[in-house]
Amino acid sequence: MADLFVGLGSNLGDRPRFLRSSVSALQSISGMRLRQCSQFYLTHPFGGPLQPNYLNAVARFETSCSPQETLCFFQKVELQYGRRRVVENGPRTLDLDLLWYGGISWRDAHLVLPHPRMGERDFVLRPLTELAPHLPLPDGTAQQCLHQLQLA
Repeated sequence: MADLFVGLGSNLGDRPRFLRSSVSALQSISGMRLRQCSQFYLTHPFGGPLQPNYLNAVARFETSCSPQETLCFFQKVELQYGRRRVVENGPRTLDLDLLWYGGISWRDAHLVLPHPRMGERDFVLRPLTELAPHLPLPDGTAQQCLHQLQLA
């Protein structure tokens, strides 16, 4: 079993319901077991067009699924919640990002692990630090990255 962290975000529709029910949907997948979920954070959009504020969280799962299978499950759940990829960094009903998977480094055309920009994003680091402050990231622990971001 591998630990994984998923970033959750929504800025369209019933955001709290979408985040809560998407965690339940992931938990119902064979080989996925919820360990923890952060509180929800109201955040400003990062890049993209003018759009509503986001609700963000991070959840920690244990899984027997491969990183590629996990990504596929995430994309299916996003579609179930009406996710449409029309505008890059545009508004969305649900966004599920595979942030970290068992400490591995991986890069292919569809997946990069750990997530390449998570150390630059407060909306990822705050909830991640709530769950795993000492999680090792490429530029330090989650807590160190958040501290550096807050100093910038």
